[in-house]
Amino acid sequence: MMMANKKHILLIFVILVIAVGAISIASAYTGTGFTHNIPTSKYHDLSANDILSKFKDTDCHVEESAICTQVVDGDTIYLDNGKKVRFVGVNTPERGVEGYITSKNFVQKLCLNKKIGLDIDDSKHNDKYGRTLAVVIVDGKNLNEMLLKEGLAEVMYIPPSEFYPYNWADSSTHIPNSYNTLANTNKDTSSNLGSYIGNSNSGKFHESTCKWGQKTAEHNRVYFSNRNAAISQGYQPCKVCNP
Repeated sequence: MMMANKKHILLIFVILVIAVGAISIASAYTGTGFTHNIPTSKYHDLSANDILSKFKDTDCHVEESAICTQVVDGDTIYLDNGKKVRFVGVNTPERGVEGYITSKNFVQKLCLNKKIGLDIDDSKHNDKYGRTLAVVIVDGKNLNEMLLKEGLAEVMYIPPSEFYPYNWADSSTHIPNSYNTLANTNKDTSSNLGSYIGNSNSGKFHESTCKWGQKTAEHNRVYFSNRNAAISQGYQPCKVCNP
């Protein structure tokens, strides 16, 4: 009788464990819901150098360097100096969501157990979880930008920020619907390039011919098609060129 009771208790325990697991899977955190269907096989036979050779050197500056010891997912890594780094301006699929493995493996191939550089966001050094917000630089290339252009991440612009990820995007980059208006106004395209140059670091905007606008680092540039667009985004006119 006692053996039978023990078996029943064990059976009930197993059922409870399975039920809790099923609930956890059903309610798994999916973040913004961003997914992609890029297969892991796309990068399987490519070396890190093969991937890096596709991209231009970045204008971002290495402020500190460290070894990447762990890749959590496509936008979060750990370093040997104890820092947990969140790639600024981008968002990749969460664990359990389609595309998670491919984005993570891409970052692992380029970062894991290698020395990487950080250009830390001067406008906001850390997020609410204490992670360092930064552009991750691998062999002179902007990895945040690479993720966007490969379709492995979506734009996630949360001001204040030194960096404007729309300038890293291309026509294939996923931009959340809530950002579409901002993107269409400010994105660096042939239709608005050359009208007004905003500096996301200083909060000023300039005539395209202004020397101070021309001196704005590329990763800080925001392009506006008209004066009102710049002012509506909170930018102040340059006191030299008075746009």
